[in-house]
Parts: sequence; C-alpha cells; structure tokens
Amino acid sequence: MNSERKQRGLPRIMIILIVLPVLALACRIAIPDIQPEISSETIETFVATVVPEMPQGEEIIENIVKPAIVLDENEVLVDLYARANPSVVNITVYSQVDDLVLPASQGSGFIYDSDGNIITNAHVVHGASEVEVTFSDGTARAAQIVGEDLNSDLAVVRVEALPAGVGPLPLGEMESLAVGQTVIAIGNPFGLEGTLTRGVISALGRTIPALTVFTIPQSIQTDAAINPGNSGGPLLNLQGEVIGVNAQIETDGTSRSNLGVGFAIPVNIIKHVVPDLVQLGEHEWSWLGVQGGDVSPLLVEAMELPIDRGAYISNIIEDGPSSKSALRGSTDSETIRGRQIDTGGDIITAINGQTVNSFDDLLIYIALEVAPGDEVILKVYRNGEYRDVPVTLEKRPESMRSTLEP
Repeated sequence: MNSERKQRGLPRIMIILIVLPVLALACRIAIPDIQPEISSETIETFVATVVPEMPQGEEIIENIVKPAIVLDENEVLVDLYARANPSVVNITVYSQVDDLVLPASQGSGFIYDSDGNIITNAHVVHGASEVEVTFSDGTARAAQIVGEDLNSDLAVVRVEALPAGVGPLPLGEMESLAVGQTVIAIGNPFGLEGTLTRGVISALGRTIPALTVFTIPQSIQTDAAINPGNSGGPLLNLQGEVIGVNAQIETDGTSRSNLGVGFAIPVNIIKHVVPDLVQLGEHEWSWLGVQGGDVSPLLVEAMELPIDRGAYISNIIEDGPSSKSALRGSTDSETIRGRQIDTGGDIITAINGQTVNSFDDLLIYIALEVAPGDEVILKVYRNGEYRDVPVTLEKRPESMRSTLEP
C-alpha cells in the first residue's frame, strides 16, 4: 500500500520540480547588494512556498523560495537621473585677458546644501577671475569662490539663490562601498551638459596626486566614462548618494579622453574637508614631516627584519614635526641583487594603538584621524626592539617646494 501511495505522489513531485526551473528562468534576476529607491511601478514577485502533497506518516521536504523583488535597471537609472541631474551644475570659469574677461574652461559641480554652496574640484576654479554656474533648466548665475583646498583638490563656490525646487544631493557612506558596485557619473564632458555614464567601482583605496606634493588617499577607481568637463561632478551610487567627486583620468599620454580608468575623491574626504571650506574658506591638514614607503621583501632582507609589514621611514624632513622628536630615518644603504636599499630607518608598526601595515595606513591616519597640534604615539621597531615615540603634529606648510608627505 505504501509503495502505491509513493508512486501516486511521484508525478506531482516531478511536475513541481519541472515547473520551478521554468519559473526561475522567466523571472528577472535582482541586482545583488543594491537597494535603490523603488518607484511605485516596480513589480514585486512573490514565489509561494511549494510543498509536495504527501500522505500521512511520510516525511515532508520543504522547498522554500524567499520573496524576490524584480528590478528593471533601466527604470532605476532613469529615475535616478531625473532626481539627481537638477542638482548637478555646469561651471564656466572666466579669466582676465588684457581688458577682456573671457571663458577659459568648464567643469562640473553639485549642490551641497540649501544655502547655495556647490562642490567642485579646486583645479576647475583655481585662479578664476569669475565663475558662472548653469543649472539643468538653463538658469545661469554668478558664483563666488568660498574656499579651496589644493591638498584634496576640492573647492566650494556659492550662488546667492538656488532655482525653485532644486536641492542638495545626499552624501553616502564610505563603509557601504565595494568593488563591483554599480555607479554613475553625471557631468558636462566636453561641455555636453547633463551627461550620465554608467560603470562599476573598479578598485578602492587608490592614492592619487593632489595639486601639491601630497597625495589623496582612499580614492575610488571607476570605469564609468569620465572626460574633460566631468571634473567636479558627482559619482553616485544607485540610491542617488554622492560617493565621490570625479577628478582624474588615466591616459596613455597621447589623448585626454577616457580609457576606462577614472578616479574620484572619496566621500569621507568630502565630509572631512568641505565643512571647513564652507565655514573657514580653507582646511588645515595635519603633518608628520617624514618620507618613506612600505616594508618590502628587499628591506626585510637588507635589515634582517623579523617583521614584514609597517611604514618604513627613509627621511625626516628638516624643521618638520618629526625632526623635533626621536624618530629616525635611514642611516645607511645596502645593495641587494643590484638594487640599492636605504636602511637603518625606523619602522612604524602602530599609531595611537592602531596597527600600521603600510605607509598608506600612516598617511590615512595622519590625514583623517588627527589635527594639527595633536600628539600621536608612534610604535616603532628599531635595532631589534620596539619603542614608543611621541610626535606633536603641525599644519602642512603653505610652501610645498621642500616638503614631502605625509
């Protein structure tokens, strides 16, 4: 009898097993790890729990499929653009030429707050005689440079009043970013207003040049097309939040156009610098006054080190904050397999109790976690032992000719 019941239940199970893959193929796949704002037109598909009918006494095997939301990425991008583009502006920079004021260059920017403050790149507006901002509806307004920071390549310009219905773009969180995440850039490449390009985060934690001898840490690499004129525009996630300011592209040296490698100043530096630009017109960066690099295998071999991570100090900047401390730079050099390696310098393995695995770790901490005048405690490895070295940080000097990072 039990055998007959199993045979009668078998066709039902086989039908369900055949139907489920067909349903799965018919459904669009939800975009992973993305939670954009969903319009009322988004279709919700609920796949019910399917339980084969089994006679009493038989073991029931549940095939449970969680509810899925089907997203049309085209609709997401169209909706995002409609919401974000009014907050993105075209910036025209004018320069004085003899008795004339002539347009010199163009860039992009985006609204930071309801007071008319607009974020852009410092290299877009630096040295401008006049600045004009054009909104997506064609409204053009004169703008004043409120502040600029060459160390982060960020600047703020301000218009007296925003057009009706236009507001700021929200800022995202650095912690939410991941390689592979879909992003979009909105700006004015080659003067073509309101251009949207789509791509992904190609890498995080890049270090790119600033407009000084210092560098910009934790920058975002993307393959979203960024071209001349995009500078200063927002890099957005699919929630419409700003995660970076488009700033640079990698070229082959023969063209200024995009080759699929662009860089954006990260949102954590925006949050760190822009409030000071709005309130004070400038941002003061803390400065340790050293030069160095990562602990490399050749350095480990040359100095016979028991550690293979840390920030190696090769040079102490004269009259800098570290020159007033017990921190020590290179004292000698060794040739290892034809390569000359500076040796004898301190290796920083921690700062204020936070592990330092690379020179970038040291740079990021000095840049974002402390301020000029703060004392930091550096844990250094020297001559087979660890020691604590206190250093009082100073403001980065205005003259960059003879200074080095961080």
